Amino acid sequence: MFRLAHLSDIHLGPLPALSIRELASKRVTGYVNWHRNRRRVMFGETLTDLVQDLKQEAPDHVAVTGDLVNLATQTETIAARIWLEELGLPRDVSVVPGNHDAYVPGALRRAYKEWHEYMLGDNPLSAVGNSFPYLRVRDNVAIFGVSTAEATAPFMATGTFKRGQALHLARLLDNCRATGHFRVVLIHHPPVSGAAAWHKRLIGKQFFYKVIHEVGADLVLHGHTHLDTLHWLRGPDHMVPVVGVPSASQSPGGSNPASRYNLFEIDGGPGKWSLVQRERGARKEAPGIDWIRERELLSSGRAVQARPREDARPAREPQDAA
Repeated sequence: MFRLAHLSDIHLGPLPALSIRELASKRVTGYVNWHRNRRRVMFGETLTDLVQDLKQEAPDHVAVTGDLVNLATQTETIAARIWLEELGLPRDVSVVPGNHDAYVPGALRRAYKEWHEYMLGDNPLSAVGNSFPYLRVRDNVAIFGVSTAEATAPFMATGTFKRGQALHLARLLDNCRATGHFRVVLIHHPPVSGAAAWHKRLIGKQFFYKVIHEVGADLVLHGHTHLDTLHWLRGPDHMVPVVGVPSASQSPGGSNPASRYNLFEIDGGPGKWSLVQRERGARKEAPGIDWIRERELLSSGRAVQARPREDARPAREPQDAA
């Protein structure tokens, strides 16, 4: 059995002191949002407690699906690298960037530099552009990282998945389908229609749909919405679960679910994979981290949960994701 942990939307705080030059950009809107909203519910020991609990569970690998920082300043990006080093070695932790990691022009390039080892595939020579998509093989599991992060205008938090990345991802997925690996795709923005508000949506999701429909995958993990969601996309052999997770820094009592991480148990083999999702997180009614939910997603290579429409909306609209 291979155990894969998934957490997202770290939003490391507190914010550093910002210069007038740094605030003379889109950052000013994020600065106001932090002090009016996020500072009250996304700061303190919540993240520390969650990571400590995750380490006690000792997963085989950890996936982080973006938004490690808030305003993508140099200080934050370096702090995020230190946080990643405390989380685990680069070979044991896979990262994809989120929209906050690319908050302003030039920020994503800095993130690539600082977090490079956590976003690098097993064969760097086959990397496209800034190493995306990348492929990492751990035991019988193939992990694919794609990037949807880009700098956007104020009040926008969209992501983009373009044709070139889709073509390369399809080739990598097809190769690992032939070798019989369990295939996990990491992406920040949910690749599902209606999963995020219009100004936070994924542009180019039709390319992602086509890749999954024609080549398939076994699990897709995302962040961005700060919600615990489950959608399904149709693959060539079976429905593919698409799982979102709440922010790892969200304190209990807010409008969004409290801090949580997913622990996936992957077992079986080609054509007969089993996949169980176990969720651990904070509860409003009790201190510490505890079990939240358990559900079987795949059994003998087939989806075993109810199958919502591929464009189904989550139960609640995501808040404060910009």
